[in-house]
Amino acid sequence: MSESENKSSNFIHNIIDKDIETGKYGGEVYTRFPPEPNGYLHIGHAKSICLNFTTAEKYNGRCNLRYDDTNPVKEDMEYVDSIEEDISWLGFKWDKKLWASEYFEKMYQAAIELIKKGKAFVCDLSADQIREYRGTLTEPGKESPYRNRAIEENLRLFEEMRQGKYDDGEKVLRAKIDMSSANINMRDPVIYRIAHVRHHNTGDKWCIYPMYDFAHPIEDAIEGITHSICTLEFEDHRPLYDWTLNELGWWNPQPQQIEFARLNITNTVMSKRLLKELVDNGDVEGWDDPRMPTIAGLRRRGYTPEAIRDFCERIGVAKANSVVEASLLEHCVREDLQDKVESRNVVFDPIKVVITNYPDDKTENMEMENNRNIESLGKRDVPFSGELYVDGADFMEEPVKKYFRLFPGNEVRFKGAYFITCQDVVKNDDGSIKELRCTYDPETRSGSGFEGRKVKGTIHWVDAKTAIKIHVRNYDYLMVENENGDEVLNPDSLKEIVCYGEPSLSEAKGGERFQFFRHGYYIADNKLTSDSEKVFNSIVDLKSSFKIKK
Repeated sequence: MSESENKSSNFIHNIIDKDIETGKYGGEVYTRFPPEPNGYLHIGHAKSICLNFTTAEKYNGRCNLRYDDTNPVKEDMEYVDSIEEDISWLGFKWDKKLWASEYFEKMYQAAIELIKKGKAFVCDLSADQIREYRGTLTEPGKESPYRNRAIEENLRLFEEMRQGKYDDGEKVLRAKIDMSSANINMRDPVIYRIAHVRHHNTGDKWCIYPMYDFAHPIEDAIEGITHSICTLEFEDHRPLYDWTLNELGWWNPQPQQIEFARLNITNTVMSKRLLKELVDNGDVEGWDDPRMPTIAGLRRRGYTPEAIRDFCERIGVAKANSVVEASLLEHCVREDLQDKVESRNVVFDPIKVVITNYPDDKTENMEMENNRNIESLGKRDVPFSGELYVDGADFMEEPVKKYFRLFPGNEVRFKGAYFITCQDVVKNDDGSIKELRCTYDPETRSGSGFEGRKVKGTIHWVDAKTAIKIHVRNYDYLMVENENGDEVLNPDSLKEIVCYGEPSLSEAKGGERFQFFRHGYYIADNKLTSDSEKVFNSIVDLKSSFKIKK
């Protein structure tokens, strides 16, 4: 745990500090991260992961990983595996791995307890009728005609529900609270429904399943959770959380639910449901598509766990919803990578350069630093000959004002090599550039002690004889705002190009990150990169649009 994590505080920590001071939980701090295994986790979940685990770390407490697997219709073990990989990749270890389904019997007994107390009843209304009876924000609800069934009848019907005597939706178990409550969540909410679906963990043992709002407080209480940290949309559900525990009266002290604002990022889909639609519709390659804001997608894109944790720390924990600029996350990634990765020369939109006064059979090795900021990362040799490639953006036949790169008659430095002067432009029949004819000054080799005239432009290059072709996948935001202000899919979110890279990139392995000199940070795609083909994903460009407040 970093010093900053240890010292950081927020309104949740202030609540915990007070609880420790009063001895509410005997000085214990026990949190949990409770994902539903119905999709891959995204950057919003990363905030919750970091908050729950670092809170436990700060107070020398514990944090459970608990799967909220109460809805077998949408759950899959693929999602379970991905969740555990994501949490571990972010650098956290859970105290216990638990399943809500392990508590199904206890939840059933809790429902029986509420029925016996006259606090729950079996209802035959359909889902549509229940919604109709619920009322509105300004009008009270209407009581179900089944609300006053006898306790013995409710016990019998609920047992028959468990035995599978009724079809899906034919009956539900509802809490009996207050149909005129200002909080709609308290208007006799459904706490059990029938679902004849095989469960990944309990098989066909159950055909009734608890609703999340009923299961959640019981799960927390069974595990001894002290502070149940949730996102803000659960604030209106907290009275039901407390009602359930108070009516059961089985645990003392009871866990307390605390809500914080969920993460919203510009140009970013923050809904598992919508992300699943993108996957199911084939709009993306899968859950780990590098354009996706899933943790798996960010990992494949080349983001680091350190950068994501730094981002979550910087945005803080608040009570009010807000939107964070995506550029802040990019800034955190860029800041983390700048002192970690080595630089490589890669040429986009290549133009061939022929140095007419360079010996035909000669090749030299030019020594270049791997990272100009970190001397300990060492140096490498890059081959140089009379035929090279430069970036298309580094040449203008008719230069604009203050353009200091290659143009006819101009001299520039080829980084780590010589001064080069463009003498002539050779074109193809269609008018496109075939090659640039240049000369070099052999007295200007870098590292030879040369000190003399200055040039304003320095450009990078690769040797045409030894360069390798690489596939580069440049990404933009997956979602953009259209003229109506609506978020829509960006048709230009992925652009694939073929580039030339220095020969050392032929050894790149999936997951290796590099700075492509003057272009940005890239990672060898861990799915597509092989010994014979190198595919690189753009991580983030070199220039930050995020403005740091002083």
